Amino acid sequence: MRVAVVTESFLPTVNGVTTSVLRVLDHLALRGHDALVVAPAGRGPDRYAGFPVHRVPAARYRQFPVGLPGPSVQAALAAFRPDVVHVASPFVLGGGALAAAGRLGVPSVAVFQTDVARYAARNGLGITEGLVWRLLRRIHEGADLTLAPSTATARDLAAAGIPRVARWGRGVDAVRYHPNLRADERVAAFRARVAPAGEVVVGYVGRLAPEKEVHRLTALARVPGVRVVVVGGGPAEAALRRRLRPLDPVFTGPLHGDELARAYASLDVFVHTGTTETFGQTVQEAHAAGLPVVAPAAGGPLDLVRHGTDGLLFDPRHDHSLRRCVRELVRDPEARARLGEAGRRAVVGRTWERVGDELLAHLASVVPATATLPVAAG
Repeated sequence: MRVAVVTESFLPTVNGVTTSVLRVLDHLALRGHDALVVAPAGRGPDRYAGFPVHRVPAARYRQFPVGLPGPSVQAALAAFRPDVVHVASPFVLGGGALAAAGRLGVPSVAVFQTDVARYAARNGLGITEGLVWRLLRRIHEGADLTLAPSTATARDLAAAGIPRVARWGRGVDAVRYHPNLRADERVAAFRARVAPAGEVVVGYVGRLAPEKEVHRLTALARVPGVRVVVVGGGPAEAALRRRLRPLDPVFTGPLHGDELARAYASLDVFVHTGTTETFGQTVQEAHAAGLPVVAPAAGGPLDLVRHGTDGLLFDPRHDHSLRRCVRELVRDPEARARLGEAGRRAVVGRTWERVGDELLAHLASVVPATATLPVAAG
């Protein structure tokens, strides 16, 4: 297939949308398909995985470039002549791309990845969730198929009246994120530095932004014997440093690749704080690293955490529920080991290759048979 990938976020910006798009492009290259990337302007590469990157004008909002739809989007699609347009987390640029695909008569698949409605309400943008959902419905009605990453998100989309919804999850690199990394000398040195008295290391990994609700870690101030580690960066970092000061947390800043894998391996318990996640990729990475996960019983984590089996789900309405779950694991090293091992077993088969083939099947499902090449080789 010839696949035009339109994304609201791309390198050099690194976040969940960008990471997912990179994996999609890697898989398209692996399976021998052709692709074009349409992304906001930035200082990132002009090619990725051998595919050209077409940059469109962008405005900046909260450290992010926001791609602006315009005639160049439709012109780029028309020149590439795709069999299908794949749109990652459509809103501004993606909404324009779906409209352009419709005018060109090209089938399209939209991937819902960001809870824009709740994000807008939380960040005081002056618009209601209801209004954003109406806008999202109008955008997604232009797609032949919308892919939701979790059961909870699929329900939200259906409730908003968005048609033609299917599930598509995410893969995880269970080779990079591995419990064996705990034996790495750099991991041991970090743990010795942050927990010299043998404290239980409780950590968060992810972007530091208001919608991630990392401030909820303040609930751990009354849990004895813990050391809190925060891995990531973002616009809320300064405020979080002030708010979490009673915990004396360790902030590592943003980490990637092997450094990030070692950060997971340095933890004893992983805490996911956000209640509006459409999926929760860091939950999968923590599981791959053999960590027990504490997460809210809301959104994407409902599909990823089996309460009492590979983690604990807390009541998202009450921070004392979060504190109780963490305290339970801090007190019980055998439970930490049991839940961590179960989490590892749960995700080890969720490879990006397998998930990539599932995506190719979704893309092929909207393409006329005469235009479709083999979905997977071998």
